Amino acid sequence: MSILVLFLLGSSLKEALFYKKLDNNKVQCELCFRKCIILENKRGFCRVRENRKGKLYSLVYNYPQAVQIDPTEKEPMYHFLPGTEILCIGTVGCNFVCQHCHNWHLSQASFKKGESYFLTPKEIVEIAKRKKIKSISFTYNEPTVFYEYLLDIAKESKKNNINIIWHSNGAINKEPLLALLEYTDGVTIDFKGINNEILMKMSNAKIDNTLQTLKIIKEKGKWLEIVNLLIPTLNDKEENIRDLCKWIKENLGDDLPLHFTRYFPNYKLTIPPTPISTLERAYKIAKEIGLKYVYLGNVPGHKYNSTYCPKCDKRLIYRIHFTVIENKIKNGKCSFCHTSIPGKWE
Repeated sequence: MSILVLFLLGSSLKEALFYKKLDNNKVQCELCFRKCIILENKRGFCRVRENRKGKLYSLVYNYPQAVQIDPTEKEPMYHFLPGTEILCIGTVGCNFVCQHCHNWHLSQASFKKGESYFLTPKEIVEIAKRKKIKSISFTYNEPTVFYEYLLDIAKESKKNNINIIWHSNGAINKEPLLALLEYTDGVTIDFKGINNEILMKMSNAKIDNTLQTLKIIKEKGKWLEIVNLLIPTLNDKEENIRDLCKWIKENLGDDLPLHFTRYFPNYKLTIPPTPISTLERAYKIAKEIGLKYVYLGNVPGHKYNSTYCPKCDKRLIYRIHFTVIENKIKNGKCSFCHTSIPGKWE
C-alpha cells in the first residue's frame, strides 16, 4: 500500500471505540447488544463500522447525511427548553430493522461518502453558535452507530455551553452509555414494545438493553422522555400498554413524560394508521396507572399534545403539533398553584 493511500485511510476514517481484536484479523464490536463479530473487510450489522486489517473503523465520522434545524418538540422532548430550536444531526445506519421506519432512507442505507456532508465536530458546534442554538440533537437514524462522532461533538459542545440531547432506541451497551452520559443533558428513548416478542416482530431486536439504558439514564440524573409509537395489531393491546405504563412507574417514576405517537404507513409496513381512539385509550390507561405527564403525538391540535399541571389541571404549555403557543411554567413551577414541574425550563 502506498504512503498516499495510507495517509488517505488515516485521514478519512476514525478508529472505533469499544471493540476487541480476535484471531485472524477478526474483531468484535462491543458498542451495542448485537456484539457483531466482523471479518476483515466486512461491516457490522449497522453497515457503518468496518474491519480493516484487524482494526474497526467508523465510516461515518465527519460524514452526516442529515443536518437540520428543528423545534425541540419534534424529538419529541416537551420538558426540555420548550419552544427552542435544536440543531439535528444524523448519518446513515442503524442497529434495528424497523419495518415501519419513516427515516428508512437513512437508517437502512449503507455509507457512501459522495452522498454525505463533511463536517467536523468543531464545525458542527460552530453552526450551532452562529445560529445561536442552545442544543444539538442526534436523531433521524440511531445515534449509537455513529458513537465516536457523537461523543466528540458532545465534548466540543460542553466547552461552548451547548446542550446535548439524543433520540435513541436505547440498545447501547452499558460502558459506552456511561461514557456518553458524562456529556449528555437529555435523552428521548423510542420504546417500541415491552417484551422481546413484540420488539423482534417490529424491529428484529431485543428489549433487555433498552430497559437497562432507561434505568441508567434515570440513575445518572439526565433528563429523560419516552416515546411509544402505537401500531395497530402489533403493540396496541391494552395489556401491552398497561405493562409499559406499570414498568415506567415502578422503575422510572410517575413524573417521566410518556408520548404515545400515532403511526402512519411507511417503509415496509402498510397497516392503516392508528385510530385516534386507540391513542386516547392509551392516555387514559397511563393516567389511571398514575403517570402525571402523558402526551399524544402526530395528532396536531389534540388537547393532550399540551402540558397540564398534575395538581390543579390548568393548561401550562399550549401546543399545536410542534409549535408552542403559550407557556405558563415560571421558574420550573405552575404559575397557578406553584407545583414544581420536572424538566429543564431555562
